[in-house]
Amino acid sequence: MAWDAALLEAAPRLGAPVLRLYGWTEPAATFGYFQHFADIARLTNLRPIIRRPTGGGLVPHDRDWTYSLAFPPADPWYALKAVDSYRRVHEWVQAAFASCRVSTELSPGAVREAPGQCFIGAEQFDVLLDAKKIAGAAQRRTREGLLIQGSIQPPPGVVREAFERAMLDVAKAQWNVEWQELQPEVILKTRAAELAAHRFGRAEYNARR
Repeated sequence: MAWDAALLEAAPRLGAPVLRLYGWTEPAATFGYFQHFADIARLTNLRPIIRRPTGGGLVPHDRDWTYSLAFPPADPWYALKAVDSYRRVHEWVQAAFASCRVSTELSPGAVREAPGQCFIGAEQFDVLLDAKKIAGAAQRRTREGLLIQGSIQPPPGVVREAFERAMLDVAKAQWNVEWQELQPEVILKTRAAELAAHRFGRAEYNARR
């Protein structure tokens, strides 16, 4: 969470979108910036529970694949309405699954079976497999840029490395993206460490509401 927040803050200086593909070293859960910690703590046994910089609901990180996208204000994606941005990122995920020979669909509308829990029910344009949600995302737009954080519950038989490669290939084919590996500068590493120590790693922050 600290790295994603640091990338959002640095977006104007970096000057180009950043796709971050990452995983978890231990089971955990994240919850939306505006949710109440006490409500979330009753819904999951996973620990730690960390407040995301984006909105959305409870997301378990015990077997999922996670990614984030940080866009500077000058990028056309930043100008999209939230619903259009949400749809575009999930069309991208859907196309990547198609490259892995997995046929999915986008949810035509919201199905709220358990409000506050991301993967129970679905929001419009979530990615569905056999009518079950397998990919969702949350967003935050600030003066510094746009941050999208996504979670994918991988279907059986899909290799993570192949899916991530497909994400890169789809972006190159659809939007002429020329990918370059980001070499984080010292100031970015330092800021991420500060946010981890003084914000996301502190119980006072995660449980503040």
